[in-house]
Amino acid sequence: MSMEDVTRTYEGSAKVGRIMKSFATITLKPEDFSSPVSFQMAISRIYESMLRMMESGGPQHTYMAEVRFTDDLGNTVVFAVDLGPNLPPFSSEKVKARIVVQLYEED
Repeated sequence: MSMEDVTRTYEGSAKVGRIMKSFATITLKPEDFSSPVSFQMAISRIYESMLRMMESGGPQHTYMAEVRFTDDLGNTVVFAVDLGPNLPPFSSEKVKARIVVQLYEED
């Protein structure tokens, strides 16, 4: 670590849950809800994804954490962390999160 490195630590929260891994590629955007036709197209995409998943051997599950924290400008930042196929050793689905950001130049 050089003298020019900058490190910031943020405190946030995370929600842990199980998802079907093949559904992780399915996304709904605000424009999918802009009209009945757009919504129908989104449902069709989801249905096609489900059919492909069933053809490829069925769903595979993984545990994910949806991590949230507030950045230095007051914006809420949300991202996902894949925790793997086994249940994490937490007693609750809501846990604390510590986010470390390190900025550095490559040599």
